[in-house]
Formats: sequence, C-alpha cells, structure tokens
Amino acid sequence: MIDKHISRVLGLLGQDDTLRVLSGLVLRPGEPLDKVTGLDREVVSKALDRLERGGLAVQDGDGWRARPETFRELLRTIPSTPADPMDAFLVGGRLVSIPVKRTKRLMVLDYIAQVFEVGVRYPEKEVDVALRAFHDDYAALRRYLVDEGFLTREANVYWRSGGTT
Repeated sequence: MIDKHISRVLGLLGQDDTLRVLSGLVLRPGEPLDKVTGLDREVVSKALDRLERGGLAVQDGDGWRARPETFRELLRTIPSTPADPMDAFLVGGRLVSIPVKRTKRLMVLDYIAQVFEVGVRYPEKEVDVALRAFHDDYAALRRYLVDEGFLTREANVYWRSGGTT
C-alpha cells in the first residue's frame, strides 16, 4: 500500500499549477513566481500553501524555496523489494549463460520450461525455435530440459513433463 505522504506528493505533482510553481522555485529561485509561471498571484499563493503542506516548499525569511530533499526522504520510506532471481541470468529476456551450478541451472530450466504448454506436443523444430529465443546454444538447453525431466522426448516430439505450473 502506498504511503499517504507519497500519495499527497504525487497528487501535488499531478496538478498543473503546483507543478508549475514548484518548477519555478527550482529553476528560477528568487524571481516572482507569478511572472515565472504566468499564473495569477492568488493561484500561486494557493499552490505554495499546498506545496508547503506537502513538504515540497518552505518559506524562508527572504521568500520561498523548494525542498527537493523531500523526494529523498520519501524514497527511504519505500520498502525495498527483493530482486527477481532470474535477473542474475537474463538480460533482455535472453540467457547470459547456462549456469554451471545445478541448483541455479534447475531454476533457469524451470523458468524456460514455462514457455511450453502442459499436454501439448511439439516437434523438435518448434522446441528449437522457442529455445533459441533464450540462448544460441538451444541444443544444450533442449538436452538439459530433457535430462532434468522438464521435457520428455519420443521420436523427435517433445512435451512438457515437469516444472512448476
């Protein structure tokens, strides 16, 4: 669930007037915001009030300034998500290399086996085309898939016989 403060800040950035005023504070500090933004003074005043409540602007003795540090503070409140384990092996959907370590190879093979429908029989050429999308050494992938029980082969016809669903 998204934090209320993050929602408030995103809402402020989604409003044209507050976005223009914040941009004016960042790009042209110290200049009159009604001139910089082309907005009426009252609209600027209301936008500054909303930006201050959202923590994106603060009034100093001389005038207003942006608080870009608010974005860094908000980023720290977002819990980090674990990386997809397949990211270590795939770049742009292609396998960087076939893992040597069996446990890692099994994880990759299980992932690749998902392209084959359970109960559907595939001629070897179709299997090769599907596997070539993952790695140039599609024959090795095919062999590993069969050897590890992800695919079964009979008379050059393959079908998925293992892996997670």
